[in-house]
Amino acid sequence: MTRLRIAIVDDEAPARQVLREYLSADPDVEIVAECANGFEAVKAVTEVHPDLLLLDVQMPKLNGFEVLQLVGREVAVVFATAYDEYALRAFEVHAIDYLLKPFGADRLHEALGVARKRLAQNPGGPTPGQLTVDARPPGAWISRIVIRDGANVHVVATDKVDYIEAQDDYVSVKVGDRSLLKEQPLTDLERQLDPQRFVRIHRSFLMNLDRLARLELAAKDSRVAVLKDGRQLPVSRSGYTRLKELL
Repeated sequence: MTRLRIAIVDDEAPARQVLREYLSADPDVEIVAECANGFEAVKAVTEVHPDLLLLDVQMPKLNGFEVLQLVGREVAVVFATAYDEYALRAFEVHAIDYLLKPFGADRLHEALGVARKRLAQNPGGPTPGQLTVDARPPGAWISRIVIRDGANVHVVATDKVDYIEAQDDYVSVKVGDRSLLKEQPLTDLERQLDPQRFVRIHRSFLMNLDRLARLELAAKDSRVAVLKDGRQLPVSRSGYTRLKELL
């Protein structure tokens, strides 16, 4: 590819200005969006379809890793940040490069050269589910789930989730009377959630244990979980075994 369409994502205006100045020296670069937070970045990817995000890591509302989870298969990413401790995670989530601020124009253009080669060889990326799993620090459980709905983003605290239902390669996250669809296999999401709180009660259902009111026998060797709001979820034999261990 020759012309590289870039979106700048950084919550600090001076940092965006520096990137603009550096990029203006390259005639084969077009800046198609400037974003001050992660929500604007997701909107830009949806509406203007950049080839590459120059993405800060630490930002309010959505951090850089959460942005990448939401848009990872659609756009390549070069992280640009003042924090060196995120470098390993950046490459684990398949970032093209990691620029440590302050960096010069030469270092940025080196990263752009790598991006052009990567995009020419493999324009597709890993699935959002893979990125979500890889982005979690080892030994940590997520406290919120980010869900993309077109150009909009929902950020759901895990303690607000009632249960999660598998729907092919998606999951439906149930929060009260809302159902939010996220592109991620249930098994991937299960691996990120605290197993003391979220229990796989059935191959298609992951339940927040805090929502359980009681277990009922539905038929011979068949049980249902009755939630505090009256909704009922099927419980498999293995799910019942897991519940007994926790209750």
